[in-house]
Amino acid sequence: MTCTAAELVTRTTSALRLRARPTTVDGLVAGDPSAVVRGVAVTTLASLEVLDRAVAVGANVVVTHEPLFYDHQGAATADLVRESDPVHAAKAALVAEHGLVVWRMHDAWHDRRPDGIDDGTARALGWTLDPQGAATGVAWCDVPTTTVGALARHVADTLGSTQTRYVGDPHRTVRRVGLDLGFRGFARNRALLGSAGIDAVVVGEAHEWETVSYATDRARLGGAGLVVAGHLPSEQAGMRLFADELRAVVPGLPVAFLPTPDLLTAV
Repeated sequence: MTCTAAELVTRTTSALRLRARPTTVDGLVAGDPSAVVRGVAVTTLASLEVLDRAVAVGANVVVTHEPLFYDHQGAATADLVRESDPVHAAKAALVAEHGLVVWRMHDAWHDRRPDGIDDGTARALGWTLDPQGAATGVAWCDVPTTTVGALARHVADTLGSTQTRYVGDPHRTVRRVGLDLGFRGFARNRALLGSAGIDAVVVGEAHEWETVSYATDRARLGGAGLVVAGHLPSEQAGMRLFADELRAVVPGLPVAFLPTPDLLTAV
């Protein structure tokens, strides 16, 4: 099939029934919307290394979950341009040189029911989202009986995290796990940690002086354990799911999933 980048966005969001928020970070954030799509690379975060791999596989459209230029709302981009920031300049030059079109897919994928990120990550971990929670955007899974320590190891190994850490008694029994992936903030993290029946919560990224501090004190009182997997590892499988669903929408158009390597390496 043949389509432009703008047509790809319209066709995909319609076919997958993805609803746009009134104010959203989603959409084409770089490149020419009228460019004919030769191939698509889906990723979690379009780092320079990922963009180079996209070019290498012949993709000229890159779908990224996280921002291209380091700021969720894009407010910092004007400062980067004004200051002639060398990192911003190098990335913008790479995009322009290779005629790349960058499509941000964040809000609508999280607003899918079940949340596309939660769904993909749960599947990767070998779990199934509880339909009641998934319908409301609160994710949890009933899992084979394990412990907090074993859960942390399973998350690290399965999601390819080099930085997984946990809070709580490693021998605490776990049968129900809450998911609050990426960065969802202290209020959501706290609510899930306190939800009835939740034995442990897996988050992506958390402020250590908020969520981690609270979870530490709650665990001392006998509360749920906390597993911190790292932002990108926690969302990667969710974007792989998006790539899988995109292939069904655009048959014949090359769609590659390019994992973003974990940005932090443990000493």
